[in-house]
Amino acid sequence: QVQVVESGGGLVQAGGSLRLSCTASGLTFDDYAMGWFRQAPGKEREEVSCIKWSGGSTYYADSVKGRFTISRDNAKNTLYLQMNNLKPEDTAMYYCAAGVTYPLWLWNVDYWGQGTQVTVSS
Repeated sequence: QVQVVESGGGLVQAGGSLRLSCTASGLTFDDYAMGWFRQAPGKEREEVSCIKWSGGSTYYADSVKGRFTISRDNAKNTLYLQMNNLKPEDTAMYYCAAGVTYPLWLWNVDYWGQGTQVTVSS
């Protein structure tokens, strides 16, 4: 049984930083591309970033380029998202995702986590 569990969300002031973590079990972690998506109230879920199974290739949405960094530790089955210079518009539920194809998009995700809330106050 595959489990994908996020952690690290919280409340932060604009300009601050947070690091999200995602641990996956029940799958061969380094066979999967991993990614982060987010969904704000009243909006559609959107992709934030994804990383290839080896970590050698990454993708970022334009809205987070230069502020967010995705990384993975295959030995620990863990995915990270370092978020710096956070803005109120980054407020959303952040979801970890896993899929066998890269890059990850909404339609080719195989497994989703339950999400972790990030709230950025102005």
